[in-house]
Amino acid sequence: MESDEALARAFAEGHTGSFEALVYRYHRPIHAYIQRLLGRTEPAEDLVQETFFRFVREVQRGRVPERVRPWLYRVATNLCRDYWKAAERRSEPGLPEDWSPAVLEKPSVSEIYERLETRQMIRDALDELSEIQKRMVILRFYQDLTYREIAEVLEVPEGTVKAYLFKALRHLREVFEQREPMGKGGEGIAARAISRR
Repeated sequence: MESDEALARAFAEGHTGSFEALVYRYHRPIHAYIQRLLGRTEPAEDLVQETFFRFVREVQRGRVPERVRPWLYRVATNLCRDYWKAAERRSEPGLPEDWSPAVLEKPSVSEIYERLETRQMIRDALDELSEIQKRMVILRFYQDLTYREIAEVLEVPEGTVKAYLFKALRHLREVFEQREPMGKGGEGIAARAISRR
């Protein structure tokens, strides 16, 4: 599989199929990232398209990003920040992230309830973090970026990423242990998920 950087260089040389390959590779992850940051689905697709539009514009100006993945996430992060500022000016409340039962494979009613409850608990716990910690957790555990890539996306030192993530995960674990009913092993579902990270 060609690297992101090889595809970007090929696109700069006029191979439009290379751009299509990058869109195929990153459309869904960037969409999920934006949706998680904003907590709503409505503007996510527009912001994903704007992210790729800016990539095209950057390449057309002869500035091919050296590291494509962090560059795309940095642009998406900045677009979300701009969206929040505009929403504050319009005084629009954030809406909860849409949930679709289509994601599940014929779960029972109790399983649906448990999954919804856990998702809501995780969402609420993330909202208790500072904005930068929340972004780091989402980038690391939902988008699977490395510490180095997160540092590039958020334009902070790698050591800061590690320190903030450590504090964020410790806080999340404490929150889950306080709020979640204990399972058979004496630990809740969400707390176990965090401890495995």
